[in-house]
Amino acid sequence: MLDREGYRPNVGIILLNARNQVFWGKRLRTHSWQFPQGGIKYGESPEQAMFRELHEEVGLHPEHVQILARTRDWLRYNVPDHFIRKDARGHYKGQKQIWFLLRLMGRDSDMNLRATDHPEFDAWRWNEYWVPLDVVIEFKRDVYQMALTELARYMPKTNFHNRYLRSGMRPHVQGGHMPEGGGEMTLDELAERTAQDADPGPGTAL
Repeated sequence: MLDREGYRPNVGIILLNARNQVFWGKRLRTHSWQFPQGGIKYGESPEQAMFRELHEEVGLHPEHVQILARTRDWLRYNVPDHFIRKDARGHYKGQKQIWFLLRLMGRDSDMNLRATDHPEFDAWRWNEYWVPLDVVIEFKRDVYQMALTELARYMPKTNFHNRYLRSGMRPHVQGGHMPEGGGEMTLDELAERTAQDADPGPGTAL
């Protein structure tokens, strides 16, 4: 489903834990990291699409999260021609996205990267809010920066600095959420891991 300008409606998800770290997923069989995202189907609202994608990609249900905020307007990015199927070139330009900021109200163990037969991620981690955009595919970086900047004001704490944006710095993970050694949580480690309850803390309801 494309709009008149050739953009596919899409949602993006920034999921916070109790420490205001964000869910950061590694795309299946790649070295690319990103937030959960996906297309809006015909007849869906952005919120309905967000909850569907949240379950399909992360395994969470509506009762596991709290919506803190969403972007006011669509954020757009263009997809380079060599990433577009030949039969779609000239019609499809890219994505237009509504981004949601969510708070995890459940546990880490509620997440399941194998919730469907077509997983998007094969590992995940909690990362500082200002993620290192050098590991995001280049044509999405500006939209990530815009979404993170617009939604940062709705976080329970506001004393954040965007020192990681475009810096290429290695993210520092606090609180012992990550397994020792690799800094990544694999599917098997996720299944075996016993997680602590998330502390909801204060927030701004949408």
